[in-house]
Amino acid sequence: MRRFLPDSFTLSLVLTVLLASLLPCRGEVAAAFEVVTDLAIALLFFLHGAKLPREAVVAGTRNWRLHATVLASTFVLFPVLGLLLRPVLAPLVTPDLYLGILFLCTLPSTVQSSIAFTSIARGNVPAAVVAASASSLLGIFITPVLVGLLIAGTGHGELSWHAVGAIVVQLFIPFVAGQVARRWIGRWVQRNARLLGFVDRGSILLVVYTAFSAAVLQGLWHRLPPSVLAGLVVANAILLACALLATRYGSRALGFSREEEITIVFCGSKKSLASGVPMAKVLFAGHPLGMIVLPIMLFHQIQLMVCAVLARRYSARKPALQEPL
Repeated sequence: MRRFLPDSFTLSLVLTVLLASLLPCRGEVAAAFEVVTDLAIALLFFLHGAKLPREAVVAGTRNWRLHATVLASTFVLFPVLGLLLRPVLAPLVTPDLYLGILFLCTLPSTVQSSIAFTSIARGNVPAAVVAASASSLLGIFITPVLVGLLIAGTGHGELSWHAVGAIVVQLFIPFVAGQVARRWIGRWVQRNARLLGFVDRGSILLVVYTAFSAAVLQGLWHRLPPSVLAGLVVANAILLACALLATRYGSRALGFSREEEITIVFCGSKKSLASGVPMAKVLFAGHPLGMIVLPIMLFHQIQLMVCAVLARRYSARKPALQEPL
């Protein structure tokens, strides 16, 4: 039963939401939190840039079919599912939560957990490193464009190019700066991976606290009854199940090996909370941000629990020789 229990970070998210519900920040305190949050997010992407080895990206281009499949699953399959399943998903949630689900569909894949689950399942780990890292980097550009296209079809207004520019300034420029600084601080960042984890989780918790503080002050819990919250869980579960089935049987139909199938399943079905929360803060200024990030938070926990079980089932099978990139 331990694998079904929430991890420490999920418990931290829950406690942060409770804190925002009981002691929401407002006024000058909220403004100060906004500044600190922006700095933490910039530091997060700087450290990610310093951590990502350029050699892995170059080596990974040799298996372009696998990486193209992962990117297609992340940035094509998910948005299509979000739109096609609207008659099923939208009645389960509020319009703002459905907008959060659509935003979830545009996000890049996770990095750490995708690699970890691929390793547990005896998949192609080097390919997972490249695929997940490429997805995270390209998502800085692809996600804002997809959000603009999806929002235009849902009646929630239009995405301004100012928001896209803000994404580049706040996320991509620090990432590039980290890549440039990698030659000097790369080894230090690798040795102090816990620091990156602290900044990663800390920046997310800061955004969640400020987002839910604003949402609580606007009457979030009066507009979110338990039935709607349960509907959101069901909607996320349906979305994840469709993605897992599509990546598993799609990779087999395309002739990938078992190790490559595992990589595609775990990299192509995941969505990044670490990228999603900072992007939501920039892209959805003026929207009820708490409603936007709530689907991502729930999907994060569901995907961890389901993928943990799936990885152990893969690993229990007879291991095969890992194919090269």
